[in-house]
Amino acid sequence: MISKKEVKHIAKLARLSLNKREILKMQQELSKILDYIEKLRKVDVSGVKPAPYSIQVENIMRNDEVKTVDPTIKKKILEQAPETKDGFVKVKSIIDKPWS
Repeated sequence: MISKKEVKHIAKLARLSLNKREILKMQQELSKILDYIEKLRKVDVSGVKPAPYSIQVENIMRNDEVKTVDPTIKKKILEQAPETKDGFVKVKSIIDKPWS
């Protein structure tokens, strides 16, 4: 069982103010959590491969593909841009300095 002193210390670190009833409740709840963790430590996982995720995850990103655009539409878009270069809309750089 976790002590009341330890509960008060944890509450102080978490910047929580607990009354006596809350301290008792937290003492019981934290003790249950620590008991459960101790149970988990006893489980034999020697034959289990480490997994980065608890469920199977697959990439849902699509591959980049170059798509052609009707040249007249492209021309109209570029005509509306304030500045263009080599057939593209030119935008102001957002990185002033190289990363340090």
